[in-house]
Amino acid sequence: MAQAPTLHDFEVQLSHVDRGLDAKLAFRTARHPSETLERLWLRALAYCLWHEERLAFGPGLSDPDAPDLETRDYTSRLTRWIRVGKPDPAKVQRAADQNAGAKVAVLFESPERMQAFIAEAREAGLERLGQVELAAVAPELLRELARDETRRAKVSLTVVGDHLYMERAGKSFDGELARGSAD
Repeated sequence: MAQAPTLHDFEVQLSHVDRGLDAKLAFRTARHPSETLERLWLRALAYCLWHEERLAFGPGLSDPDAPDLETRDYTSRLTRWIRVGKPDPAKVQRAADQNAGAKVAVLFESPERMQAFIAEAREAGLERLGQVELAAVAPELLRELARDETRRAKVSLTVVGDHLYMERAGKSFDGELARGSAD
């Protein structure tokens, strides 16, 4: 019998300085039985970094071709497509091609993984990934977040430039947000 997903609740006081965004976010997402806590936090951070009205979690690991997060307008047209972790460059390019006008982004679990993605894309001759927004979180930050396995997380997150500052249960930590381009 297959294990059921575990629901995780997040309360995030978000201050995204560059976007002029101050918001209190409350969201719930399901953790697939095979998903690590680091990947769950990567999805939560992607939700915060690209937060906008109608942003929603996708089916996750149960559908490897679907985005981890997406936004649709009132006509159900996809306007934002986000993957996290270790996506296939060809699938990301296909998503960008098939969803004209949608903003496509990928959040990696480390700058090294992002550089490997860029190298793989260049080696495969994938030339249309230049419009895809690529970012990577410091792996130390993900490890710190994943130390606490409680299913309810209350954090404050401040994004300033390419740096993330967080506070959780009275403990502060931070990490860089690396940016990249497949151009």
